Amino acid sequence: MPSNQKKLRKPAIVLTKTDHKRLSLLADRFADQTPDLADFLFAELERARIVEDKRIAVDVVRMGSSVHFTTDLGEDRQVTLVYPGKADIAEGRISVLTPIGTALIGLKTGHSIDWTTRDKRACRLTVEAVGQPQEAPN
Repeated sequence: MPSNQKKLRKPAIVLTKTDHKRLSLLADRFADQTPDLADFLFAELERARIVEDKRIAVDVVRMGSSVHFTTDLGEDRQVTLVYPGKADIAEGRISVLTPIGTALIGLKTGHSIDWTTRDKRACRLTVEAVGQPQEAPN
């Protein structure tokens, strides 16, 4: 492996049954349009531990969560993780069907994950804080 490529590490992730089901359907629906992103989401769904919706810890990123994270590129961002139709980067709402959105799903406060940007750079992000949605996202 070239020295400028980082080994991509994956921490354990947790998803609610509802998020897992909805994200599986979403990945299925987008498999033909964006196969790389759908495959990345499928891989995350496959490795996730699934829990009852009411048993998800408050510090776990789920759909609709607001997330404060930092990156090894010096970014310090606050975003809300949403479904593609609700995404609006100017409003800080990022789609779960983006490389960073898929990387965030299921992480806990304090966890870090390596991910690859759309321009193929390997980066590392760390979840600093998670806020839960007031209601279930749609």
